[in-house]
Amino acid sequence: MATAVAEPVTKTSMPHSLSFKPSPTVPLAKDLAEVYAGIPDVEKRYEAITTAFETAYGGKPDFYARAPGRVNLIGEHIDYEGYGVLPMAIRQDTVVAIRRAPAGTPAACKLTIGNVEADKYPTQEFGLDPKQQVDVAKHSWANYFVSAYKGAFELLEAAKPDSVPEPVGLEVVVHGQVPTGSGLSSSAAIVCSSMLAVLAALGEDPAGVDKAAVAEAACKAERYVGVTSGGMDQAISMMGQQGVAMHVEFNPVRGVCVVLPAGATFVIANSLAVSNKAETAPKRYNLRVVECRLAAVLLAMGLGMACEEAIKKIRTLRDVEPLIEEKHGARDGATAAAAVAEVLQESYTTAEVEEALGGFKLADLFSGEPGSLRALSVAEADKYAFPLRKRAVHVYTEADRVLQLRAVCEDASLDGSTRLERVGALMNDSHASCADLYGCSCAELDELVGIARTAGALGARLTGAGWGGCMVSLVKDEQVDAFLDEMRDKYYKARIDSGSLPEAELGEVLFATKPSNGAAFITLA
Repeated sequence: MATAVAEPVTKTSMPHSLSFKPSPTVPLAKDLAEVYAGIPDVEKRYEAITTAFETAYGGKPDFYARAPGRVNLIGEHIDYEGYGVLPMAIRQDTVVAIRRAPAGTPAACKLTIGNVEADKYPTQEFGLDPKQQVDVAKHSWANYFVSAYKGAFELLEAAKPDSVPEPVGLEVVVHGQVPTGSGLSSSAAIVCSSMLAVLAALGEDPAGVDKAAVAEAACKAERYVGVTSGGMDQAISMMGQQGVAMHVEFNPVRGVCVVLPAGATFVIANSLAVSNKAETAPKRYNLRVVECRLAAVLLAMGLGMACEEAIKKIRTLRDVEPLIEEKHGARDGATAAAAVAEVLQESYTTAEVEEALGGFKLADLFSGEPGSLRALSVAEADKYAFPLRKRAVHVYTEADRVLQLRAVCEDASLDGSTRLERVGALMNDSHASCADLYGCSCAELDELVGIARTAGALGARLTGAGWGGCMVSLVKDEQVDAFLDEMRDKYYKARIDSGSLPEAELGEVLFATKPSNGAAFITLA
């Protein structure tokens, strides 16, 4: 299996940057404590998963695979434009228990995908063909497993085309703790853990399963459920490490460990507004991918590239950076934003974009990209005007904020208080850009951010795709308890009183967290 190594950055003048190379392969744990150090009730959870598996299939699973959700500290909606991001893995994860179905039984001819929460996620059955289509028109939770199944075979075909194993019947039970539609990447958690489980069941040696290769394959596989993913979610789910965030970059996937400032904790608060990426993508997530591509092509043309060349070569806003530097002498966020303001108008209709492209049809530009084509179709039906200037300015300035936040963490000349204040300010600026320029916030998230800042957060911003889901705040350690109380009283109490949020579930939607371990194979005696 091809290896994409996670390279370190070694800077002796920057003691807050860890200069070691993360392990490139997925760890195999035989003890839950190896993966879940300090997390309570893990044994009971795995007992419940095993019991559900035995009840469904009459035997124990051969393997378990787990992959966590993540919280992105800064760098929203820029991974699919080729820019690095700064996420950390959280303790909530998805676990997939799996075994080969017994030979000669009806189960040996199909994929049977069950869930510990069977009432909410009923068992689904699929054929064994790795080329089978995923029915995106009929959204099912099990589609994520089928996408991972397809992706596992694609990964093996690319790595060792002469020895790809034959499909076999699989019996599966899934249990996820990452809230769906919360912006904590439940979709990447299930796709990554499912892909690892399939690889294990097909006989792959865990010692040879490369984290970065699986992250890239999982990113591609998630597109089968109709979501155009940039790769951040899968990368941190695979490569996360306890105690550090990671500056994750792409092409190839690689990660650098970044030690976060001491003296503060990250608090995640779920707005309870749900935005399911697979269902809302045509008007939200995938539409932003389309807008960024259009902005990049038109910007390249405005900076002197011929239309035909721009259409062929320009895929992301990062691709335009050399043209910006050639004309303006720099390619930093402020310079790029100025170039955007100079070249792009505020918004464009479909007809105006196609006119600017010399009559080239948008459907041809995005040929072979079903998620983008569906977004274009919805946009045309809604008579939508593409606000390309705002989208491009957000991407360039947000990419700069990622680098600034890492630099703050690594700057030994700053005292701890100054470092925390600057990280918080960058988080605040990020939320403003997400809300005002990228249009991916919502009323609930904006309310949460306002309450968090009033309650003493040094910085607060939406995290994840947006349009619902979660907010992340930076809070001084000594203020965490009081902060949680104020968030409860000012945002969640009314929802508890109305019955929309069971009080027993408050800890699942409002919690402090530290960076946690990434994906792992697990075998239990």
